[in-house]
Amino acid sequence: MHDQDSIKQIDPKMLELLVCPLTKGVLDYDREHSELISKKAKLAYPVREGIPILLASEARSLD
Repeated sequence: MHDQDSIKQIDPKMLELLVCPLTKGVLDYDREHSELISKKAKLAYPVREGIPILLASEARSLD
């Protein structure tokens, strides 16, 4: 279940500064799934209550 209010809480300027903790590469925001996607690492990091969880142990594999 995705909370639409949590999506609105993410600051776009903060998203520009965030990078993948493993590759230091760009993260793309998937609004529909409330995830930050690292194409290089092939991981999707969850965003919970507007807070990006940038831990590899919490990320979902895109393979």
